[in-house]
Amino acid sequence: MLVLTVVGDDRAGLVAALAEVVTAHGGNWERSELAELAGTFAGIVEVSVPAENAAALTTALNSLDGLLKINTHQGSTEATGNWQSLSLTVLGDDRPGIVKQISTVLSRHQLSIEHLSSKTMEAPMAGGVLFEASVTARVPADANLAAIRDDLEALAAEIQVDLQVA
Repeated sequence: MLVLTVVGDDRAGLVAALAEVVTAHGGNWERSELAELAGTFAGIVEVSVPAENAAALTTALNSLDGLLKINTHQGSTEATGNWQSLSLTVLGDDRPGIVKQISTVLSRHQLSIEHLSSKTMEAPMAGGVLFEASVTARVPADANLAAIRDDLEALAAEIQVDLQVA
C-alpha cells in the first residue's frame, strides 16, 4: 500500500494524469480525499500496487513533477485497534483559534482526527463571518465518551459556538 500526497496549481486533468500513472503500473486507487482551495489542488490518495511494481510506480509518479508535486510513503495495513467514531459539527462567529481549541480537547482525550473539513462564510442576516467545521475522530473503545462530550460542550460555551456531537 502506498500513500500519496499531491499538491499543484489547479487545472483540468490533474486527477486523470495521476490515475493514468497508477493504472499503468497495476495500481488500484483505494481511497482519496482531494480538494481545490484558493487555486491550489491538494490531496491524499491510498493506492494498492503489487510489490514488484511499487518502485516503478514511484519513479513514474515523480515524472509528474511540474504538474503535481507528489510524495509517497508506505502505508500501514495493520489494524489500528478497537475504535469508535465520533462526529461533531461546529458553527459560530469566525475568530482565530477555533480549530486549535477543538483539536486540543480531542487530543487531550487521545482522539485521532480522521477527517476535518472547515470553511468560512458570510453570515446571512447579521453580517460578519461564520466559521463551520465538520470533524470525524477515532475514539478508543475504552474512552469516556461522557467526559469527552462534557469537555466539548464546555468549550463550545466558552467560545460561543454551536456544537453538535454524534
